[in-house]
Order: sequence, then structure tokens, then C-alpha cells
Amino acid sequence: QVQLVESGGGLVQAGGSLRLSCAASGRTFSSYAMGWFRQAPGKEREFVAAISWSAGNTYYADSVKGRFTCSRDNAKNTVYLQMNSLKPEDTAVYYCAAARFDTYYSSGYDYWGQGTQVTVSS
Repeated sequence: QVQLVESGGGLVQAGGSLRLSCAASGRTFSSYAMGWFRQAPGKEREFVAAISWSAGNTYYADSVKGRFTCSRDNAKNTVYLQMNSLKPEDTAVYYCAAARFDTYYSSGYDYWGQGTQVTVSS
């Protein structure tokens, strides 16, 4: 069982930066791939980024590639999403999730956090 708690969301102007954190409980955190997803009002949840259990591989949606960086610290049971050059279209609730293998698909994730709101003003 893995419990996930996101933090770091907030209101930022376009062009600004935020760093989201996702703290995990459970001794097996380091064995899970971790992902970030987001859901804007009236839209489906979409993949943002993912990182393998060893941090050897990272994956990004085309819409965030070059602006967002996903990293993890297994000693701290924490995964991060550094978001730079934010745009109004990045406004959404951001969720972290844990999966037993690397995947872009939300159905592949076993555990989810409660989400943190990111709002980017123009």
C-alpha cells in the first residue's frame, strides 16, 4: 500500500515557475514508477510526466516537454515536478500516482494522491 500526498500548487503568473512535490508513505516507494497527471475543468485527466523507479528514465507529454522536469529522491520517498515557463493552459489539478511499471496510461497506476491545484494567470 502506498499513500501519496501532493503539495506545492498555487497561483502563478504566466511565465512563472512552481515545483510540485509528492510525498509517499510505504517502504516500497522505490520500487514504483511514478507519474504526474492533470485534469482541467471539463476535460479528461491527461498524462503529464513519469519517471522510472530508478530515475533512469523520464517521460513527458509533448505539451510540457522542455518546460517541466520530473525527478525523484527515493531516500526521501518523494517525487517532484518542476514546472517552468508556465502557461494559462497548464491550469489544472495535478495528481501524482504510483505504478508497478513505466506507463503513460492512467489505468496502469495503482495509487493516486488527492491532487493539488495549479492556476496560471495570463
